[in-house]
Amino acid sequence: MELIYAALTLHEAGKEVNEDNLESIVDAADLDVEDSEIAALVAALEDVDIEEAMETAVAAGGAAAAPADSGSDDSEEDDEEEEEEDDDSEEEAAAGLGSMF
Repeated sequence: MELIYAALTLHEAGKEVNEDNLESIVDAADLDVEDSEIAALVAALEDVDIEEAMETAVAAGGAAAAPADSGSDDSEEDDEEEEEEDDDSEEEAAAGLGSMF
């Protein structure tokens, strides 16, 4: 996960996400990361538009945080159904985040 954060940090700083730059962050933070992990992340991000992926993740997260209708008299069954729907939305949001990288 620390490599994902390092990649996002580089992106936000306007720097190229490459092995040398990631290694610099890893070294500066004294992280225990293998060179092969860095190479794998760089390869995985090669065709990824990080900005677009972040916007997609934010949009998915915003949908999961929509407020419930407080003006209705829901039964316990309705509450359980809403909880299941919320769980599904959270899982979809997490899948969207996972697909970023």
